Amino acid sequence: MKVKLAGFNVDAEVLKEISESAGERDDITPEVLSASYARISRDGRPIDEIRREARLEVERARKSNSSIIFKMGHHSVAEHAVFNLDILGISRLAMEELEKFRLSSYTEKSQRYITLNNDFVIPDEIKRSRLESIFVKTIRKQNETYFNFFEKLKKHLFNKHRELALDEKNHNLIEGWAKEDARYVTALATESQVGQTVNARTLELILRRFASQELSEVRSLGEAIYREISGVAPSIVLFHKANNRDLKTYPGLKAMATAMIEAVGTSASTNDTELVEFTPGGDDVIAAALLHTSTDLDYPACKTCVEKFSRNKIMDIFRTAWRNMEFYDSMPREFEYADLTFNVSLSAACFGQLKRHRMTTITSQGYEPALGVTVPESFKDIGVEKEFREMVKRTEDVYGQIKKENPAAAPYILTNAHKKRVLIKMNARELYHISRLREDSHSQWDIRNKASQMTQKAREVMPMTFSFAGGKDQFGEIREKIFGK
Repeated sequence: MKVKLAGFNVDAEVLKEISESAGERDDITPEVLSASYARISRDGRPIDEIRREARLEVERARKSNSSIIFKMGHHSVAEHAVFNLDILGISRLAMEELEKFRLSSYTEKSQRYITLNNDFVIPDEIKRSRLESIFVKTIRKQNETYFNFFEKLKKHLFNKHRELALDEKNHNLIEGWAKEDARYVTALATESQVGQTVNARTLELILRRFASQELSEVRSLGEAIYREISGVAPSIVLFHKANNRDLKTYPGLKAMATAMIEAVGTSASTNDTELVEFTPGGDDVIAAALLHTSTDLDYPACKTCVEKFSRNKIMDIFRTAWRNMEFYDSMPREFEYADLTFNVSLSAACFGQLKRHRMTTITSQGYEPALGVTVPESFKDIGVEKEFREMVKRTEDVYGQIKKENPAAAPYILTNAHKKRVLIKMNARELYHISRLREDSHSQWDIRNKASQMTQKAREVMPMTFSFAGGKDQFGEIREKIFGK
């Protein structure tokens, strides 16, 4: 056996210094890795030798990449090239578009931990129009309200948690609670920043989607990213321009759906969290899958056995699968065979956390003031709920004005408290991950409430599967109920 480190992420400034000190070099590119790894399947030489050749003949490597990706359709070779991108000064609304892509890693500036500083994006659709003045004025008022609420919340929380506040080390924690609630009054136009790690294949998809986007900010973001990476790796990001699939599919569906629904007539549910689809007999499905892995029987035979077992016997299968687990362990992979789909209505602040669970399938509608807003309980505690609702009303008036002239840009003015509808599908294993992380007492209250609602709904249809669900801090207590002391 031989393992050799072929490469790793290096800061671009370091690469620039190396290039300047060593003279102009054309082999400082991730294309070398893509080209050399692409040849492994048809070249019997050792990998490191193939890679050395690719470094020495970069232009040939680039031609090879283009040929393999474009002519042969093997896009996976582009996944060996990875980029780290600093993305600054984009709105929270545009950030949602960026973070839709699951095969990418993000670490975003958190409004829960960082005090906001009046930084916001004025979208091109509004800039220099008659709406710019009222847009800016409204956001400045939202931000003024944010700072007002933050100071009141901070005072309230320090008083409420006096013992905790005695230790200066806890002051940042308490201030964080104040920030995370005060931000509910701030707009989706608020600036943010993110560090992104992404392979070239996914980046190409991002650029193609962005090129077809309705929002100018998102299109501009795609163009800026392409300018940064095109000179470094021109041979592995090929299909990055707008196409009809991305430009026309959803507008076409919207037009057709509107006409079809008007013809039959219906009304939307008012429930904030609904379990709308699930794997029937999910407990039996997972138990049978666990037997399948552990025996030489095929799955149908395992399912037949499970159907003959008593409930206690099936629960023994789950107990055995869980007996050696710690709070940080993931569920066995067999838990992926049972699926659940939830229809949820949630705030922008809550969605910002839910969308981080990228092993789910998430599709969503736009933000809709008619769905109402999520009001932090702390606003009632400090007596600012009326002021908050007045700010929401003022915001929605401006939203209505913008929507008449430019519907796509109208959501920029809406707050973190405004809601949207989301359809989210996950398997039981992923819901366990969400439950462990988000039902924990250290989690933010909005996402904690939503995770608890989804877990409870899941427990109703798969009681054995989800009998071990709960936050990390509840792990010991739940374990004791299942296994005893």
